[in-house]
Amino acid sequence: MSLNPSLTDWRGKRVWLVGASSGIGLAVAEQLHARGARVIVSARQQPLLQAFVEAHPGSEAVALDVTDAQAVREAAVGLRSEGPLDLVCYCAGHYRPMRADSLALPELLKHQQVNLTGALHVVAAVVPGLLESARAGRAPHLSLVASVAGWRGLPQGLAYGPTKAALINLAETLFLDLRPHGIGVSIVNPGFVDTPLTRQNDFAMPALLTPAQAADAMLRGWARGGFEVHFPRRFTCWLKLLRVLPYRWYFALVHRMTGL
Repeated sequence: MSLNPSLTDWRGKRVWLVGASSGIGLAVAEQLHARGARVIVSARQQPLLQAFVEAHPGSEAVALDVTDAQAVREAAVGLRSEGPLDLVCYCAGHYRPMRADSLALPELLKHQQVNLTGALHVVAAVVPGLLESARAGRAPHLSLVASVAGWRGLPQGLAYGPTKAALINLAETLFLDLRPHGIGVSIVNPGFVDTPLTRQNDFAMPALLTPAQAADAMLRGWARGGFEVHFPRRFTCWLKLLRVLPYRWYFALVHRMTGL
């Protein structure tokens, strides 16, 4: 049984993608626009947003710094005044590889501010409107993009992994709270996707996907009505198995696989 209403017909649906100037967010925006959605893209880089709007007639751009709570609130209020939102997807993210022997507190906090606090700003700003839409008989959906790096601790993930683990927990709790009101909630946990963020990695990334492939997997996941969308399954299903290993086995296996 599906945990969420199936999202298949995007014609005329208003979708707000936060963090859509590049990578997965941009690819999702392109695919949803092609399927007839009324796409609103947000990110800090206004020129990239404007380029998207010019290439995709009918779309809208709202420049936004997710770490600014007031700006997020004002953006949400403005969009809500134009009509209900059918999908809000938080795609914004920040990543720098980090290990404990080169720990940098400012960088740790930047990950927290963008990956987690920014998501909280968006959630707090949009949930009242989603509840209102649900009471009016619509079936709005809230989706957060986390990562398989949030499943268990991994080398070089000192700054990134904890924020994604928090997003997963946040989505689980939101699902429990909002499903009874008729609001769909999902968490997206990608493996490696070729984006400006992952190009910082200095190791071979198994089962690497293009942003377009990642976006296609997300749309299929939303169409299935699942809570968790993870991909590519040839990689993520193995990581799922690692989640249940006792720590003694898990730590030994990660060390053997990575050499770290």
